[in-house]
Amino acid sequence: MSATLRLSRYCWIHWKNYNIMTTKKDIDVALVYDFDGTLSPGNMQEFGFVQAIGKDPTQFWEKVVRMATGNDASGILCYMYLMLQEAATNNISLKRESFRKFGSKVELYKGVTEWFSLINQYGKSIGLNIKHYINSSGLREMIEGTPIAKEFENIYACSFLYNVDGVAYWPAVAVDYTTKTQFLFKINKGIREVSDNKKINEYVAKEDRAIPFEHMIYFGDGETDVPSMSVVKGQGGHAIAVYGDNSKRALAMRLIQEDRVNYACRADYSDGEELCVTVKQILDKINEKKGLN
Repeated sequence: MSATLRLSRYCWIHWKNYNIMTTKKDIDVALVYDFDGTLSPGNMQEFGFVQAIGKDPTQFWEKVVRMATGNDASGILCYMYLMLQEAATNNISLKRESFRKFGSKVELYKGVTEWFSLINQYGKSIGLNIKHYINSSGLREMIEGTPIAKEFENIYACSFLYNVDGVAYWPAVAVDYTTKTQFLFKINKGIREVSDNKKINEYVAKEDRAIPFEHMIYFGDGETDVPSMSVVKGQGGHAIAVYGDNSKRALAMRLIQEDRVNYACRADYSDGEELCVTVKQILDKINEKKGLN
């Protein structure tokens, strides 16, 4: 081999190694959202379903509370049961398609529809791969009917079992304020399946986990999100309490004072608003730290 050829080969190998060492893969960051009161100004059942059964939201939720307190039962399971009961009484179809039709009527906060592409592009510009997740006590089937369903890596939420005719007949997954925390660990370990109860409990070294808690941002609106906010914040991540009106703002400020969340912002997801500015600042911090790891 000639000296010129050896030199060329030497230069090519070192150029290749240099690029491998200096071209870092974008790191994953998880943005995890509650749904009702966080991305939407109300409970999703109030957009279409409650009207279809001929009740107003107050009547429906009061009945849920009476059933839960009267039987010392889960409020989540009670609302799911009442949806099935009221639908049967009023001859309302509860196939997946029906839930998705109700979901299409769910209102979203200002800026939510444009939020995902906006924040994805910002993340990409600084070397971060943004992944979005839902962690909700609402219904997966209804969330799947919203125009933003395609934006989520996974939707962890309540859901139903369906019979051979495709009609909902029994709860499959019920997600309450403490159950929500398990899904944070599934995101952390890269586990998609709700049914998994093996991999979630296996030991995985911190550096081998899919998305470190330090790379998570949790969005919630109320006390039912506090356990999840506390887990994310306590593990070095970031928790944001969002609020849509002054009554919720008081709660958000209290969560700040109690050191349960890092930030409190109005639920306006538009570019340039406080929430957007705050999230971009958090992403900047994550980007700065990735070079130290």
